[in-house]
Amino acid sequence: MSISARSQPSPREAAPQAVVIGVSAGGLNALSAILPQLPADYPLPVMIVIHLPPDRDSVVAELFDEKCALTVREAEDKEDILPGHVYFAPPDYHLLVEADHRLSLSSEEPVLFSRPSVDVLFETAADVYGEGLIGVILTGANPDGAAGLKAVMTAGGRGLVQRPDLSYASAMPEAALEFSPQAEALSLEQIAERLREAVSS
Repeated sequence: MSISARSQPSPREAAPQAVVIGVSAGGLNALSAILPQLPADYPLPVMIVIHLPPDRDSVVAELFDEKCALTVREAEDKEDILPGHVYFAPPDYHLLVEADHRLSLSSEEPVLFSRPSVDVLFETAADVYGEGLIGVILTGANPDGAAGLKAVMTAGGRGLVQRPDLSYASAMPEAALEFSPQAEALSLEQIAERLREAVSS
């Protein structure tokens, strides 16, 4: 191997640019073990889809804004994606990442009975961030996110999955690992640590 070839960063070594997280049943507790562990100077934007009832307003962003060092908000259509911000998809809207690094909301048909869909967020983010994306799949009771995490990893990004045996609902992480066996299966504490480590080098 030549020196020049050896010095080329592998996808794992690529500088991270963004984090996407997908979660469903048991999600509030899982996110509570991760998001408050990110420091105030965390430089990456974090975009999250959690499956919520479509017919009522969500207070999830407000709850996490109170307990996190980062700014947490419900995503708005066409807003710029800012570093060190956490964006939750609003109920009953798909959350997408646009090529100009803005968020957009869509009321297109549900995917795997879900709107917002983890797959939609992950696939659009993978198109934009490529190997600079970290995809995280947590507890959940359906396979939404499996195809999305595969898209992240196919684009050269990194996959972190909550260990199914440690999940409130194992279907979502199990499906993600089946589609992307090269993803890391970790505890919630380890996932939080990996997210911090990703920006510390």
